[in-house]
Amino acid sequence: MAEKPKRTPAGAPVGRRAMLGMLGAGAAGLAAAPYLQRGWEGFLGAASQVDATGITGLLPNPGGFRYYSVVGSVPRKNETNFQLRVGGLVHRPRTYTLPELRAMPQTRVVGDVVCTDGWRVDKTPFEGVKLADLLDAAGVRSEGAAVRFRCFDGAYTESLTLEQARRSDVLVALNMQDKPITHEHGGPVRLYVAPMYFYKSAKWLSGISVTDKVVPGYWEERGYAVDGWLDDADRHNDTA
Repeated sequence: MAEKPKRTPAGAPVGRRAMLGMLGAGAAGLAAAPYLQRGWEGFLGAASQVDATGITGLLPNPGGFRYYSVVGSVPRKNETNFQLRVGGLVHRPRTYTLPELRAMPQTRVVGDVVCTDGWRVDKTPFEGVKLADLLDAAGVRSEGAAVRFRCFDGAYTESLTLEQARRSDVLVALNMQDKPITHEHGGPVRLYVAPMYFYKSAKWLSGISVTDKVVPGYWEERGYAVDGWLDDADRHNDTA
């Protein structure tokens, strides 16, 4: 009589307790994900402050952002020691504190953050004071044609034409993703230029100066485009 073929085990079925355990672990993982992400972002941000090679900017980040500084370390600023100087070719130079900027009318802009390195974070909300409002308060003189930005890292600079600076989607930003901008993200105050690549949105903003011509910024001096428009940007946005 022929021998019955042996049944090949297909693998033991997953028991109810094991299944519930796996589901519970998955739920715990999802619950912990925001904390783990914030921890990893914090590590990348801190590491980037002492990384002169830029290697930390290549590490993966679930939040989408990459961290990079052009100097070895950046001082931290807060309500007690932050100042933003608005000057140059203006009638009424002024220095703003962080509470004074927060007390001004705030504008919310949601845009895509796009880096020349290839990464992007879509639909990112920023909130702050329209740059046009600060320029109007200062009173731009007739010979003013551009705006130069300085940062308290001591190295980074950026620029816009006066027409670009007056766009309604260009902010002196205080909040990002509905939270105060952290030091690692360029806070407490950074520039946000929605229709341009993110290198135009200078971090750690400390100075706004009206000039008679465009002065190329840090990356423009190293080959980047002075007008860093995104490919799909509306270049004719109504001014504020």
